[in-house]
Amino acid sequence: MTANNITTEMVLGALSKVQEPELHKDLVTLNMIRDVTINGSEIKFTIVLTTPACPLKAKIEKESREAVMTIDGVKSVVIIMDSNVPSDGKNRGNLSLQAKNVLAIASGKGGVGKSTVSVNIAVSLAKAGAKVGLLDADIYGPNIPTMMGLDKLPAFEENKIIPAEAYGVKVMSIGFLVKPGQPLIWRGPMLHSAIRQFLSDVAWGELDYLVIDLPPGTGDAQLSLAQSIPISGGLIVTMPQAVSIEDASRGLYMFKQLDIPILGVVENMSFLEMPDGEKMEIFGNGGGETLALEANTTFFGKIPLAPDVRAGGDNGIPIVISHPDSNAAIALKNISELLAAKLSVAALESNPGIQIEIVE
Repeated sequence: MTANNITTEMVLGALSKVQEPELHKDLVTLNMIRDVTINGSEIKFTIVLTTPACPLKAKIEKESREAVMTIDGVKSVVIIMDSNVPSDGKNRGNLSLQAKNVLAIASGKGGVGKSTVSVNIAVSLAKAGAKVGLLDADIYGPNIPTMMGLDKLPAFEENKIIPAEAYGVKVMSIGFLVKPGQPLIWRGPMLHSAIRQFLSDVAWGELDYLVIDLPPGTGDAQLSLAQSIPISGGLIVTMPQAVSIEDASRGLYMFKQLDIPILGVVENMSFLEMPDGEKMEIFGNGGGETLALEANTTFFGKIPLAPDVRAGGDNGIPIVISHPDSNAAIALKNISELLAAKLSVAALESNPGIQIEIVE
């Protein structure tokens, strides 16, 4: 067969044999193949992923290229990788918040690195190309501005709060509105009002993901948030030791009580990497995996204890930016990709028959 006989139908036929690994359907059925052009023996097309942070992007591209190369007469294949994040379908119209997915990150106790995980997940998603917002809902200990290297908000516009921005992430926190070190002694109604304002009075714009850093524990702020906005899913951050696992299980139970889908568990400060390559398990081992198993949810992985993580938080440069090739940064990037993939699968499964749409 000559190159001139190659048709679009033949290209789509070849690509219909390539499965999207997370969704378990072929790329053509999912409407992920766009703009097929044939120029002699060169085939060019676009693959539209469900998230720019797709963990299996390279696998999909490789298998698609191999499939098209099996067509007689094809000598080269050019693939453009694009993405369009599906919405979870939850109605957030009364807040005028255009967020396709809302991810709540929680822990049962403080000191487990929940804010560090929140910051680095948000920045990783933004680095991949997603539109990301980060809401610091830890009213009593708002550390996100420091961790993101921010100290103030831009000027208000048309009675709307303009979020600060760093590393491609839009950020809002009570820390921008109070003096450093000033304690907040607020009861439930004041907390509820503040959280609703952060959701409805902030000019977030269109977001693929709104990442919410919850305060530790299971109190008023968590309840107010769940009452104020539909949440796509919750992630629990824990440490390996038994005490931390007990506290984290309360966070899991909180999500269940509030009807928030549990996405999974992350284990932070899992081990200290020694210069000789040995891993020192300072806080024990296996707690995160055990918790995920008991809760019948996903274990997203372990994040090593590394001085650069702490330094990045203090200096306002997240580790996925300052040391992107470090093991801790790689672990955080992998976790963000797995989370994004799970959110996309959940969004598409909650809307049976949906196809991936392109916004022109």
